[in-house]
Amino acid sequence: MRIIRLLPWPVRRRVLHQLQRRVLPLVPRSDRLRVARRIVPLGPRPRLKPVGDAPALRLRTAAGRVTARRSPQADPASVRRENLDRVLDTLTSAGVDWFRIPVASLTRTGVAVDEADRAKTLAALSAVTSRGEGRLDSVIPGRVVRVSWPVTDPAGRLALGPAYGCEVEFWRHEGGTLTGPRSNPVADVVPADEPEIVVAEPVFGPFGAPGTTRRYRTREVFTMVSPDRVAFPIDAVYTWVDGSDPAWHARKAEALRANGWVAGTNGQAANNSRFVSRDELRYSLRSLHAYAPWIRHVHLVTDGQLPEWLDTTRGDLTVVDHREIFGGTGKLPTFNSQAIESRLHRIPGLAEHFLYLNDDVFLGRPVAPELFFTPGGLTRFFPSGALVSSAPRSVADAPADSAGKNNRQLIQSTFGRVLTRKMKHTPHPSRRSVLAEIEERFAGEVAATAAHQFRHPDDIALLSSLQQYYAYLTGRAAPGQINYLYTDLADPATPFQLARLLHRRHLDAFCLNDTDSGPEAMTEQAALLAEFLPAYLPFPSRWELSGPIARTPVVARQLKRVITLPEVVR
Repeated sequence: MRIIRLLPWPVRRRVLHQLQRRVLPLVPRSDRLRVARRIVPLGPRPRLKPVGDAPALRLRTAAGRVTARRSPQADPASVRRENLDRVLDTLTSAGVDWFRIPVASLTRTGVAVDEADRAKTLAALSAVTSRGEGRLDSVIPGRVVRVSWPVTDPAGRLALGPAYGCEVEFWRHEGGTLTGPRSNPVADVVPADEPEIVVAEPVFGPFGAPGTTRRYRTREVFTMVSPDRVAFPIDAVYTWVDGSDPAWHARKAEALRANGWVAGTNGQAANNSRFVSRDELRYSLRSLHAYAPWIRHVHLVTDGQLPEWLDTTRGDLTVVDHREIFGGTGKLPTFNSQAIESRLHRIPGLAEHFLYLNDDVFLGRPVAPELFFTPGGLTRFFPSGALVSSAPRSVADAPADSAGKNNRQLIQSTFGRVLTRKMKHTPHPSRRSVLAEIEERFAGEVAATAAHQFRHPDDIALLSSLQQYYAYLTGRAAPGQINYLYTDLADPATPFQLARLLHRRHLDAFCLNDTDSGPEAMTEQAALLAEFLPAYLPFPSRWELSGPIARTPVVARQLKRVITLPEVVR
């Protein structure tokens, strides 16, 4: 398989396609995932010469070859800011006047200089990019250049290159105006005498590195917030469980003995594979850190558990215990994700607008908040091509299917509409007030769901389906479009899909789900994730510990806060 790893991507893609189409069907079904994982290269490309302590690597990427500085820690927003600041410092040192401008790209930055300073600017930028791993690329010959200093992880798995560069535009004087060489989101013509002002990074867009303190010169017209931009805070909420915890297993076993009805339902109501943690949360948070730096705060909801690598001292992360959001409602301990979801709007301090993510959902590339919310505050939802079965509900239904049918009944009885489509397994844009209103309007159904310790045929799916249709039919949601992949880890086609994703990095989000697998398959799936996730997301997030730290017990800290339903509804 080393030979496949060395092949250029177009050749490798064809080889993998033939292996998937011709070879894999010859393998016994029970062995297909194991064989597929071994023939599909997901790790770093092998190198003919040892890398050693080389400060930079020459990499082959989907956008071409690039030389990148090696770094153990980096993220797209920080690389973007470093490229910008390095360009501005270079221009200032060379005596070139500049002002910052918005650009159409989410991840790039823009600077305007007088076209009379073109020669001086290009000479200064050529000098600093020729020393080391910098790049000076022409975007529009003679009118726009792009400057970047690419960065990669030590193994060369991800290159943060020209996509995060700073674009320098040469503006010309025309009478009493300055005219840019191309359009931008605000204005490409400004009065030459318009006063300069100094503003913070968020003025220019949402993709700024958290904690940025530098301020930038610009013209007043570029500080006006467009009606096309989201301008409200957005949080993220995760639910997480460590299914390997012996104390948690003991609680689950005791709850199963007290809920004999579980044995008569679909096996997915309490199957172990649903609770397995393969470090997905670490990498989902890495994707959030890398590709959605505009997230204000992360709330991690757990049953008194903590990932050992999580830095709980950070001010932009809160660990929330189940007891804090259930209060005197429902029944704890709970092993029912739908019950937990029915309480998430009770999280203290949660923003009105938030993204709900399962830990097997990952962002795949930089995204803007407008992908998930309209500037006016509506949530977007992403209908799936999969249909909610029209067959009557049965105790044999998978829990997700029975919840979908229950949601359909509520929507039909309330609005006279019949929902037919499931939702994609993406981050779910949500509004706290909408969820509180659903709890009040469908109090019996929500309370019953919260009271079931395991997924029950009567449950509703509040976050992943019901809220989307309810908000849509009450004028607070709109359909959206997202480039997305869902794949089951048990599917032998999954390694081939991940190889394509690893090369192209072309999706907004993806879900690596495990519906119901046995111990042998779970071992293969864990090995698959252990290869793919570090390759796709090699840089640690700001929520990961860099060394040992003293822990504060979650419950002792969190239960100091008290929340009541009226507080949520206000």
